[in-house]
Amino acid sequence: MNTRAYFILLFGASILLIAGCSPKIHGKVQLVDPDMKPLEKVSPEGTVVNMINTTATVEKASYSAIVDEKGKFESEKDAVTPGTWKVEASRIGFETETHTVEIKGSTSKKLEFKLKKIPEGRRKSIEGSTTDADKIINPGEVNIRPPGM
Repeated sequence: MNTRAYFILLFGASILLIAGCSPKIHGKVQLVDPDMKPLEKVSPEGTVVNMINTTATVEKASYSAIVDEKGKFESEKDAVTPGTWKVEASRIGFETETHTVEIKGSTSKKLEFKLKKIPEGRRKSIEGSTTDADKIINPGEVNIRPPGM
């Protein structure tokens, strides 16, 4: 293969590689105590990371990811579009943390979240509940009757 053909092939492959990259938001969530020390015995798995594009149309304005057992999360391919994104990590019993990022072209943004545990005395409670399971309401378990019945 001559040099010119090699450079044309290399240029074409580069264009395909760049075109194939879609923007993404990824990172890690760590759970910490009120003194910002890591909680080793509590898994971040199941933490929700909500991503809201504040500059997009409603159809492509939001996306969410679930954190894995290692604390990692990543948006799916083509879920993130260029714009300004508000990214929020939240978990019951921990303070919510929010970052704002700008996504341009095929930008990849890595975010680090440290969710601080809320001390028991500052948590809101529901009267009459003895466990967290008592606080969860499934729509199928609620009977709503019209007035006068």
